[in-house]
Amino acid sequence: MTDVATAPRVPEELEAQLEQYRRELTGYCYRMLGSGFDAEDAVQEAMVRAWRAVDRFDGRSSLRSWLYRIATNVCLDSLKGTKRRALPMDLSASPSAPVLSSLTPPLPEVTWVEPIPDGRVLVDGGDPADMAVARESIRLAFVAALQHLPPRQRAVLILREVLRWKADEVAELLDSSVASVNSALQRARATMAASDLDSSRPLDALDDEHQALLARYVAAFESYDIESLVAVLHEDALQSMPPYEMWLRGAADIGAWMLGPGSECRGSRLVPLMVNGSPGVAQYRPSGPGGRHEPWSIHVIEVSDGRVSRLTQFLDTARLFPLFGLPTTLEP
Repeated sequence: MTDVATAPRVPEELEAQLEQYRRELTGYCYRMLGSGFDAEDAVQEAMVRAWRAVDRFDGRSSLRSWLYRIATNVCLDSLKGTKRRALPMDLSASPSAPVLSSLTPPLPEVTWVEPIPDGRVLVDGGDPADMAVARESIRLAFVAALQHLPPRQRAVLILREVLRWKADEVAELLDSSVASVNSALQRARATMAASDLDSSRPLDALDDEHQALLARYVAAFESYDIESLVAVLHEDALQSMPPYEMWLRGAADIGAWMLGPGSECRGSRLVPLMVNGSPGVAQYRPSGPGGRHEPWSIHVIEVSDGRVSRLTQFLDTARLFPLFGLPTTLEP
C-alpha cells in the first residue's frame, strides 16, 4: 500500500499503469462476486471509471488503493438485490441418489459459483506465503463461503485477511471507521468459521506426488476404468455438476454414477489445466464417427491426504471453454 503514484500525464501512461493491476483486481472482484465473467466485467467497468476520473486523482493515495476503491464500489453496486451464488452442496443438505432421475432441470448460471483460470487472477512471483494465501482464497469452497457474507463484510474480510490491508486503509476505502471495520471483520470471521469448509488444499503444480495423482485420475477417466478411478477418491469424496443441483457423497456412489448415467463419458479425452488454485482438466466427449471430441465439462479436482476429496464438474461449456482459452474441438 506504499506505491504512491502521481496522476498519469498522458493516455498511454495511464493505460500502462492501470493494466498492471488488472489481474489482481480480477482476483479481488472474483472473490467478491463468485463469477469470473462478472469479475472481468467489474474490472473493466472500474478501469473505465478510473479513466474518466483520472483528473480527480491527486496522488495523495496510491493508484492501487484508488483502483480498489473504484472496484469495490462497482462490486457493491453489482451485488445490490442479487441472490448469493452457491455450489450444489449449499442448496441441498442431502446428497442425491446416483440415478438418472437425480438430474433435475438445470438451474440458471447466476445460481452458481463459477470457476476461473489461475492465470486470470493469480499474480506471478512474489512472496511464496502470499501466493499460498492467494491460491487458498480462490478455492471453490472458500469463494462459496464468502458469498454467505453481506457484501461490505465480504470486502472487509478479503481486504484484511487475503490482501493484508491495514484496518485504517480499509476504513478509508469504505468511508468508514476503524472500529466499524474491526467489528465487520469479527462478524465475517465468525460466519466463515461456521462454514463447512473441507480440508482440501490447492496443490503445488510442481509437486511430483500430486502430479502423479492427477496423472492416475486422467488415465483412469480416459480408459474409463472406474475401479481405478474410485481408487484415487476418498471414501467420503464429493462430486457435483453445476448447473444441476445434484451432488454425491462417497466413492461408491460416484463410481455407481459413472457406470450409470455418467457412462456416456466413456471415450473422453482430458486436457490438464489449473483452475481455482487447484489442478483440473477440460473434458471432451466423443462426438460421433471420425474420432473428434467436443467440449463437455471443466473438472476442478481438490485433494487432501493424497486422494481426491472433491470433484466439481462444470458443464457450461459455451462460456467456460473460451474463458480458459480451450479449443472448440479435439481432432483425432
